[in-house]
Amino acid sequence: MSVPAITIPPMSSAVIRYHQGMGRWAPGSRGRLEQAALALYSERGFESTTVAEIAAHAGVTERTFFRYFADKREVLFSGADSMQELLVTSVASAPDSRAPIDMVVAAFEAAGALLQERREFARQRNAVIAANTGLRERELIKLAALGSAVAATLRQRGVAEPAASLAAEAGVAIFRVAFDRWVDDSNERELPELIHRSLDELKAVASGR
Repeated sequence: MSVPAITIPPMSSAVIRYHQGMGRWAPGSRGRLEQAALALYSERGFESTTVAEIAAHAGVTERTFFRYFADKREVLFSGADSMQELLVTSVASAPDSRAPIDMVVAAFEAAGALLQERREFARQRNAVIAANTGLRERELIKLAALGSAVAATLRQRGVAEPAASLAAEAGVAIFRVAFDRWVDDSNERELPELIHRSLDELKAVASGR
């Protein structure tokens, strides 16, 4: 399971040199780099693709690539920080009347609503990550970081342990199951709905129904 970026920072107006000649920083450079990277990763494999090839495919320089991404892995994982911020903000501002697990799942539903707009990108990206052991490991690390951040936010709200950690880890698990269903070509349901359904299914399992 892999999670695509959910926000795009504003573009700079800095002047750069394209391979065709001089020109201003083109709007959408980040998006073109993401699409170029995915296309090359899918065609040649992640390990066989270089930053230079990604930049050339996107029509920008390597310097432009590194303005947006630290390395070629971060093309796939650059959205993690924005997603964590969204989850933390949502949990922190949730009504006190909600149970911790409902706070967490509502936060993931909010993230899912944004991810919904990039479904095809997510499907392609998921396939690239699934094919590479190192990328799968990095994905697990990113998900663990999301769970830790959400648990910390719950504790700040006064939720005691182990309830805070259990709610956060359950939320991550619910999201992972829903996400894997969502990127399945045969499933046309929207991600927030799948997240909510997964919560209902977990509650049914816990109650023995």
